[in-house]
Amino acid sequence: MADSVVLDAVDLHILRLLQNDARSTYRELAAEVGVAPSTCLDRVARLRRTGVILGHQLRLDPAKLGRGLEALLLVQVRPHRRELIGPFVDRIRALPESRALFHLTGPDDYLVHVAVADPADLQRLVLDEFTSRREVARVETRLIFQQWECGPLLPPSPGPSLSAD
Repeated sequence: MADSVVLDAVDLHILRLLQNDARSTYRELAAEVGVAPSTCLDRVARLRRTGVILGHQLRLDPAKLGRGLEALLLVQVRPHRRELIGPFVDRIRALPESRALFHLTGPDDYLVHVAVADPADLQRLVLDEFTSRREVARVETRLIFQQWECGPLLPPSPGPSLSAD
């Protein structure tokens, strides 16, 4: 874990609060954490500078944007070669339906999270943008019924120490 950054309890508390509401002011964060606003500002700046905080994102409701059907597409690319991967990834990331793209191990090479208007739109997307590509050998579709946000991402807690008795 050479890339990890040493974080103390104040840093972790700030990160937990910002992940729950990134719009919190430094004054609000400082009051909640128990430090001066200037200290909080310095801490957040250090977390950004060291790459712990990568940015802030706005979450949107896909259904309210006319994309009420979400799915996960498992994609096999054959042959799985670097010269095909770059253009494939660029194309999929450029699609307005694409929400996230993961490069995987195992029998499937990619997992693509998409949001579309309806089943016909999903069929169009799979046929026109995936299976029509020569390098795509297979696409398997999984509809998403429901999605939940999980708790804030924090470093692993140190496990119990093992004594050599």
